Parts: sequence; C-alpha cells; structure tokens
Amino acid sequence: MGFWYLLLLLIGVILIIIGIMKKGVSSAVKVVILLFVIGILFVVVSIVLLMPGSSDLIAELLKLDR
Repeated sequence: MGFWYLLLLLIGVILIIIGIMKKGVSSAVKVVILLFVIGILFVVVSIVLLMPGSSDLIAELLKLDR
C-alpha cells in the first residue's frame, strides 16, 4: 500500500515541477495552474496517507467496521 502512496507523492512532485517550469506560457495558463494545483493536492494527500494511523482515520470517515 505504501508503494501507491509514494507513487502518488512522486506524481504530485512531478506535476508541481512541470507547473513551475512553464511560467512563461501565456496561452496555457489554465493548464499550468491546473497541473500545479493537482500536484499540490497529490503531495498533500500522499503525505496524509503515509502518516501513522491514517488507515484508522479513513475507516472512520468511510464508516468501515474493523
């Protein structure tokens, strides 16, 4: 499971880097902003999922019985 969280983190970092490097593009500003926001979202979600006890939090939010 940790592999997928790490993969999510790496995809997020890559999207952030792509978003930062495309500063001078004026015709695709919406795409750059979208990549940047999705990248930040992926990084935040993966960090939260990698924290200890996150599976209990997710189970509680989704009302899963363990």
